[in-house]
Order: sequence, then structure tokens, then C-alpha cells
Amino acid sequence: MTGLFFAILIIVIIFIIIPFACSSTNDNSSKKIGEIGEARVKEILQNLPEGYHVLNDVVLKTEKGTTQIDHIVISKHAVFVKETKNYRGDIYGDDNRKEWTQLIVTDVNYENSWKTYTYVTKNRFYNPVKQSLGHTIRVKNLLTDYPHLPVLSIVVFSNEANLLNVKTNNYVISEKQLLSTISNHQTIYLTDSQLEEIIELLHQKNIRDSVDNNTHISNLKTAEKEVRNKINSGICPKCGGKLIHRKGKFGSFWGCSNYPKCKFITR
Repeated sequence: MTGLFFAILIIVIIFIIIPFACSSTNDNSSKKIGEIGEARVKEILQNLPEGYHVLNDVVLKTEKGTTQIDHIVISKHAVFVKETKNYRGDIYGDDNRKEWTQLIVTDVNYENSWKTYTYVTKNRFYNPVKQSLGHTIRVKNLLTDYPHLPVLSIVVFSNEANLLNVKTNNYVISEKQLLSTISNHQTIYLTDSQLEEIIELLHQKNIRDSVDNNTHISNLKTAEKEVRNKINSGICPKCGGKLIHRKGKFGSFWGCSNYPKCKFITR
């Protein structure tokens, strides 16, 4: 009976509990996990020295609605636009891939059993580099009066994430690397008065207090639907060119006919 009980328990875990846990990444629990990560990064940013101004949970207007930015750090040296990902496990991705992969491997030893059972949870999520670079462009467009000021994208993962399989030319770092990454930029581009002007400008452009989360989420879904509709129609959502089926060393994909001017790809 004991053996039968453990066999049934394992079946329940594999076919019910694990799939349910995977699907929960898209529900309120996923939102809570994200909020915990953002709160942790917010606390880390409080350790920046004088001269750095931090804006958290920023919402900016766009031509299609709104966009939400987790954190913006403003200084004389640069403006840092941050996307926080409170993920653990092995992370796989690169700059061009539409989706990245989170792989969590868990070894379980059950009582009265000599075997070790290995469970693998695999989740896909939108490329955070593309997401953060999009936010960075929005901020740059507000700072055209300061063309020499660097506006830099930073994607921050939990310290429990393994980023060795991430191939990128952008900042994709763990929480413990955040302060040093910011402090590595020491060239001064702004006067005191210019710094105050930018802080005031971004405060004015932040419409967080007037936009609720439901409105922002609705705007995101509308924008995503428009992109999907264009792709399904064979139209590049980035430049309006024609999507062409191609083959590369990592498999087949759809690429824009205006390559290399437009480098949009999807699988």
C-alpha cells in the first residue's frame, strides 16, 4: 500500500501540481512576485549616494496608451532605466530572441524512498532587453534637449537567477551588481541646474497617480493584439515591411524584408 500511495502521489505532483504551478505565473501570484522584486530593488537603490534621484513605478504616456517603468535613476552621469525580473533558476536568452526561457530544476527525495525525483519547470517570458530598450527610447524622447546625456537600459534579475546562458550586449545583471553597475559611470554630463530640470520634467511626465493598473494593463493588451495581428497578416510590426520565412543556424524564423535596416524577427 505504501508503494502504491507514493506512486499516486508522484502522479498527482507531475500532472496536477506542477502544471498548476506553471500556469500560475500568469495570474495574481506572478504579479505579487514581481512586486516583491521591485520592492527589493527599490530598497537597494536607497543606498545610492547623494546626487542620485530615484523614481519608482513610473507611467508615461505613449501614442498607443501608456508604458510602465519599474525604476528610473537620474544623475549627472546618466539616466538609468531599469526593468526588474524577480525570477530564479537558469535563464536563457539573447538580444534578438522574442521570448526568453526560465528553467527551474528541483530534486525531491520522498520519505521511505531511495530514489531522487527530478522535476523541471519551464516558463517563457517576453524578452526583457527588448522591453527595457523600449522604455529607454521613451525616456530618451523626453530628453532631446540633452543629446549628450547617456540614457541606459538595465535589466535586473533576482540573485537566485543564473544568467550564464544569457548572451547580450546590454546590461543584464543580478541585484548584487546593481549599485556597482551604476557607480561605474562617472563622467559628468550635466550641471546642477540641468539635473534639477530633468528631475522636474520626469516628475511632470509621470502620470502614475492618474492611471490605475487596470487601464495600463488594458493598454498593454491592446498594443500586443495589434502586434500579433500585424504578424499574422505577414506585416512587420516594427517598420511595416513584409515578413519573409527564413532559415538560420538556430532554426527557421520570420524576418523583415527590410533587413538589415530593420532587424525584427519572430518564430
